[in-house]
Amino acid sequence: MKKILIIEDDSTLSSGLCRALKSEETETASAENLNTARDLLAKGGVSLVILDVNLPDGNCFDFLPYVKKEYGIPVIMLTANDLESDIVAGLEAGADDYITKPFSLAVLRARVNTQLRKSADRKTSDRFASDNYVFDFERMEFSVDGTAVELSKTEQKLLRILTDNAGITLSRDKLVDRIWTDGSEYVDENALSVTVKRLRDKLNAKDSIKTVYGIGYMWVQKDEK
Repeated sequence: MKKILIIEDDSTLSSGLCRALKSEETETASAENLNTARDLLAKGGVSLVILDVNLPDGNCFDFLPYVKKEYGIPVIMLTANDLESDIVAGLEAGADDYITKPFSLAVLRARVNTQLRKSADRKTSDRFASDNYVFDFERMEFSVDGTAVELSKTEQKLLRILTDNAGITLSRDKLVDRIWTDGSEYVDENALSVTVKRLRDKLNAKDSIKTVYGIGYMWVQKDEK
């Protein structure tokens, strides 16, 4: 059973959305503010968030990165504005999709189903196996040539981002932003370099984690080395 969390301060609209999106496969929950939403998310089990742009106790553009970092679930942004700047801001903050008011419930259902399906597809890729590596991110089990390797949370985050984007050069700024995205603590400029070195050493991955000088890093598959 998938759970959809609707964060909307208009109680009439919120209850209507709850009824419209509830089905045999999905249940719904609602929050009229971000504080309540945080509590509901912390209880677990939420598969997707529908987030209104205008809420009484905070900025959705600040809340979006928090949801994506902490829970990694899809977020559909609800907005009364169809201004390009608002849409771009939402997508850059991490929204997977957006829909402007007024909207068709049929269209919203279709977009919700699309994001749930994409999320399910992503979960099937929680296991990465290539060359002599096997990484199970859900179980947090990592091995090289059949030998288990212990990774820190930060190293796991870096490895997941690199393997999810195998063959793609990721800039240092992008990696830092995605690994230490909450901004709650100062991040030394050498933190990424140190984390990359430790990960390379633990995985014996000098050839797999490639430095793209002046830009960032890339996970390279065996046939691309």
